[in-house]
Amino acid sequence: MPTDTDPISKPATDASGVSSTVSGAAVSVPSDVRCLDTVQLARLEQSFREWSSAPQRRDIQESRKRILMIFLLIRYTGARLNEVLHLNPFEDMDFKNHVVFFRKISSADDPPPREVRIPENISSEIQVMTAGYSHLIHRESVFAIDAAHIRRKFYERSAACGFPKEFGAPDVIRKSRAVELMQSNMPLPLVQRILGHSTPNLAASYVEFSDEDMRRLAIHFTEKENRRKTSARNMFFGKIRDIRQGDIQSVVEILTLGEYIITTVITNDSRERLGLKPGVLITAEVKAPWVILHQGGAEPLCTAENRLCGSVERIVRGKVTTEYVVRMADGTALCAVTASQDADGRFDIHENDAVWAVFNSFAVVLHVE
Repeated sequence: MPTDTDPISKPATDASGVSSTVSGAAVSVPSDVRCLDTVQLARLEQSFREWSSAPQRRDIQESRKRILMIFLLIRYTGARLNEVLHLNPFEDMDFKNHVVFFRKISSADDPPPREVRIPENISSEIQVMTAGYSHLIHRESVFAIDAAHIRRKFYERSAACGFPKEFGAPDVIRKSRAVELMQSNMPLPLVQRILGHSTPNLAASYVEFSDEDMRRLAIHFTEKENRRKTSARNMFFGKIRDIRQGDIQSVVEILTLGEYIITTVITNDSRERLGLKPGVLITAEVKAPWVILHQGGAEPLCTAENRLCGSVERIVRGKVTTEYVVRMADGTALCAVTASQDADGRFDIHENDAVWAVFNSFAVVLHVE
């Protein structure tokens, strides 16, 4: 297993033990390295969120929110646990530009801090949570929590997700972040720089990338990741769970971040051209006119392979078309568009109504990340 002083140069197997390769990178996956994939990281994050908001007592909830923040910082920066515990969020986080600064601990030469960008929504969330600690005299104590206690809570959340508890260890989450970044085709030197590696062999790698190059690359990949987190309507990010090949076409099943299964049918030529196989990260897109809404909480009896339950968040009525925005349980927004004359005549759907959004497998277009 790579250590913190070893360059991260290859991804790892996920919690199920299934190995995969990094898209666009000629690297192999050793079977003995522990790692969570993006979907599993999302499940772990959701578990932390539910756990942190569950207590009724304010003091317990505040305590859990601090641990949630520590998890989010490790999950989105790939930092070491001790680096996060030494952060002063009021000095070491630039919430305007969504940057975290990691400074060398007990370093005499005072080198410049390592800058790591995080998604905008995560930065804003941490800013709101830390605002409650602005009155502290010693603001650097916000994350001053016993490391052993934090590890126990991380293990508990991992077990609650059905993973082996050791997959919740901070160092495993750190390595999982490295793999996730490489799977998004982030250049290896940038991944190594984000994680704070300082092995001698990296000097040559950095010659190809200036500080400004690194900064721009980090912005590009963080913004792309942030678009996933905001759940752009009718786009589902996930990984291929299964492919069933026919003589002309193949059925592709995608497990999304919200743990929905999206089914599509593509030609075998397209499958080969895109290099699709189980474990590949992918985006599924569905055009709004192809989404049909069924009112009520009961799952509709229809031939559409994709059936997703949610509630109507917004209705925008136009002269020609009417747009319905459906919010699903995981926060994903799905848009359906119909002719306004149909909306006024045949449909009796209102805001906050429970609905099922359905679409055929042939309506799904795949985009390889």
